[in-house]
Amino acid sequence: MHARRRFVQRFAATALAAATLAGCASFAPDGGFGPVRDAVQERIGKEAAWVRNDDERAALDGRVAQLLAKGPLSADDAVQVALLNNRGLQADLAHLGLAEADLVQAGRLPNPRIALHRVPDEHHYKFEQALSFNIFSLVTMPLATGVERRRFAAAQQRAILDVLRLASETRKAWVAAVGAEESLRYMRQVRLAADAGAELAARMAKAGNWSALARAREQGFYADAALAVARAEQAASSSRERLTRLLGLWGDQAGYALPERLPDLPAQPQDRPAIEREAIASRLDVRAAVLDTQAVAANLGLSEATRFINVLEVGASREKEGRDEPWARGYEIALELPLFDFGTARVAMAETLYRQSLDRAAQAAIDARSEVREAYRHYRLAHDIARHYRDEIVPLRKRIAEENLLRYNGMLIGVFDLLADARSQIASVTGYVEALRDFWIAEADLGMAMIGRTAPPAVARAALPQAEPGGGH
Repeated sequence: MHARRRFVQRFAATALAAATLAGCASFAPDGGFGPVRDAVQERIGKEAAWVRNDDERAALDGRVAQLLAKGPLSADDAVQVALLNNRGLQADLAHLGLAEADLVQAGRLPNPRIALHRVPDEHHYKFEQALSFNIFSLVTMPLATGVERRRFAAAQQRAILDVLRLASETRKAWVAAVGAEESLRYMRQVRLAADAGAELAARMAKAGNWSALARAREQGFYADAALAVARAEQAASSSRERLTRLLGLWGDQAGYALPERLPDLPAQPQDRPAIEREAIASRLDVRAAVLDTQAVAANLGLSEATRFINVLEVGASREKEGRDEPWARGYEIALELPLFDFGTARVAMAETLYRQSLDRAAQAAIDARSEVREAYRHYRLAHDIARHYRDEIVPLRKRIAEENLLRYNGMLIGVFDLLADARSQIASVTGYVEALRDFWIAEADLGMAMIGRTAPPAVARAALPQAEPGGGH
């Protein structure tokens, strides 16, 4: 009797502890998005949002409308609109909710199991009741919860990376769209100059003062300039539509305005001598790989702990032999015996996964160092190229144009020489616009390289069409 009472007391204490632990496993009010929001605010100064009901969606729609109504959409406002309005990002953030559900589930015991057994017979009566639950789940709950907690932390890191990657892609798309529209305007100026040259050549040829070859050359240049404008319009349209997709806009909202010019080139590029060390310390994909490795290592410990015993059920039971007989109380223990499966396969799988995660973490660190070196070199070279255009090529073309204008006024050169020089000057400005565009895209790539894996640079840097600067005479 005393032994039975002690068992019931221990069983009740165990059940109370299990209920306490299960009560601690609950969903956070923000779904664990708070650390993601804070990290994004700290790194880029923008607000990220995870929409989980219609009221939140309506509030964010109002904020997006306000940002679009401010006037020409700046790069910072474009990034903010994308973080609030991009539905693909919302779909990616849903993985955070799935990871939290796994974490909560790991902190909860399986439901109790009730068993009824009755043998109705004319000569024999037996009725048995049993209530049991898997007590071994209580023993392994801290290990399983620790594994899921690390996986949830890794999911948070990936969510931060998804948000920041969208911010980087949006900034690059904004630069490409503004640069494409600015280049298109210069291409149209080239076409106007070519149109004037072709019209003048046609008149002079009609008067007999211009050869057919010279006229054909001017007409050929006009045809090339018109084709370059068409291609520039195509590039501007594609760049704008890509930006629109990232912003999550449609309908009337897609008619937003963009600035006429890209931001000016900084006087000096960033000097980052210890950029590799900085990247290893700040790269979120490296952190996520490390967290994955820790989770797999903890899971390996769990596999070894449950190698032989993975089901141990304890419960109370009662039975009676006759209808008028009193209930006989007792307890029931169910244990899975490792007669055929000794758990070696599970342990071998866990060890293989651990080695795999170690190699992936090491490769992530190697890739991070290489990617940040590449992005930094491209950033410095892009600044050098844009500065060379700004300080050397464009001013030189301007001085040549001024000298040719003086020579034209002195009747030392003809109007076709002046038009050809104007076309050459416009083409040099277009080259500077593209170099400036490439610099700002390279800066965005560098910022993303310090956070996580970047997209191949060639994807964002499709060359804009250009017309040849001069025509033959």
